Amino acid sequence: MNYADAGVSLARADEAMVGVKKSVRSTFNEGVLGDVGNFGGLFTLNHLNLKDPVLVSSVDGVGTKLKVHIELDSHDLPGQDIVNHCCDDILVQGARPLFFLDYVATGRLEPGVMDSLVSGMSKACIENDCVLIGGETAEMPGFYGPGDYDISGTIVGVVERDKIIDGKNIKPGTIVLGMPSSGLHTNGYSLARKALFEVGGYTIDSKVDGLEKSVGETLAVPHRSYYKSLIELTEAKKIQGLVHITGSGFQGNIPRILPPGVDVVIDRTAWEVPMIFKLIQQAGTVEKDEMFNTFNMGIGMLLFIDPQNRAEVEAHLKAKNEVFYELGSVIPGDNKVIFKD
Repeated sequence: MNYADAGVSLARADEAMVGVKKSVRSTFNEGVLGDVGNFGGLFTLNHLNLKDPVLVSSVDGVGTKLKVHIELDSHDLPGQDIVNHCCDDILVQGARPLFFLDYVATGRLEPGVMDSLVSGMSKACIENDCVLIGGETAEMPGFYGPGDYDISGTIVGVVERDKIIDGKNIKPGTIVLGMPSSGLHTNGYSLARKALFEVGGYTIDSKVDGLEKSVGETLAVPHRSYYKSLIELTEAKKIQGLVHITGSGFQGNIPRILPPGVDVVIDRTAWEVPMIFKLIQQAGTVEKDEMFNTFNMGIGMLLFIDPQNRAEVEAHLKAKNEVFYELGSVIPGDNKVIFKD
């Protein structure tokens, strides 16, 4: 016997790496030392001229959204999902991304799928001024079903120590602004798929009034990055806190950055919830609070700002052609999220 008899083809891996290497190299910048294929990725901070750099790291996956991508054959989109999600996770602490590493596991390695996945990651890395410095591909026959795969990503960014955003300056009177999401981003898909496909009877190709795309295409829209719209504000110390609305929604994420002694009031009438969330809620008869505890409901990033910085922050967002809403404020309390309807 040989490795191929067990279902793992080194030839397929070599074939897949041809396109992958080209995509990866397209993200390289002056910080990269070495080339694709080393045991470890090398990156220097010397060109950044930082005084007191602090590295910020995060790791995440795309979850069962992959089921939608696989059914649609949209394999470039999960690569964008994972990079943008990770960039947003470190942005909330004021970090700009340096480099990204991916992990892809599948039952049978298909070079075309790998090319698309890494092409999507590379596209998002370039858009976020980030290097795709390394990754791992695992062919695991008997572990994943035909056509299935999973991906995860690890990001490392950097922030000057005195510019770290930690929420400690949030206080009663702080204003909360919200920036729209591009859809569900990468969270809540197990509930969304069950509500829409199992209970509601919709399919990937279903057309619904109020949705510009099919149900599947709407669910597959990539997670957006807020990096280029916000990094200048974070470096100018104009933001007291940022919240990336990911898994566990508003109730689970907002308290993560709150100092002791405050609550946050969110006005749920301040923005129009996108149709896809209404469809999920209706199809699955999901309670409103459960929706806000699971999904971003059309708001992907919250900005906590001092009222005296409001004009400058809003002018910056408008210059970036960003839509934003005033969602609420901070009041005295004990780290709760209070919804106003």
